[in-house]
Amino acid sequence: MLLCADDSYYLGHTDDLFKRVAEHQSGIGCAYTSKRYPVKLVWSQEFATREETKAAETQIKGWSKAKKESIDRQ
Repeated sequence: MLLCADDSYYLGHTDDLFKRVAEHQSGIGCAYTSKRYPVKLVWSQEFATREETKAAETQIKGWSKAKKESIDRQ
């Protein structure tokens, strides 16, 4: 989970976390973060399967900002 410069959160999945964060940080990561960088990695987790990853991503995207902030503060 990335914290963007506008104080919003971005969630995604990748096979290479550090490369992907660097892409987002440089403004070439995706349309959403390219308008909101710099970004800061505030949370990540590894999952056994891509299906588990996508399910967790979908679940967290549905959370309130306050709940996402609680992960950020851990």
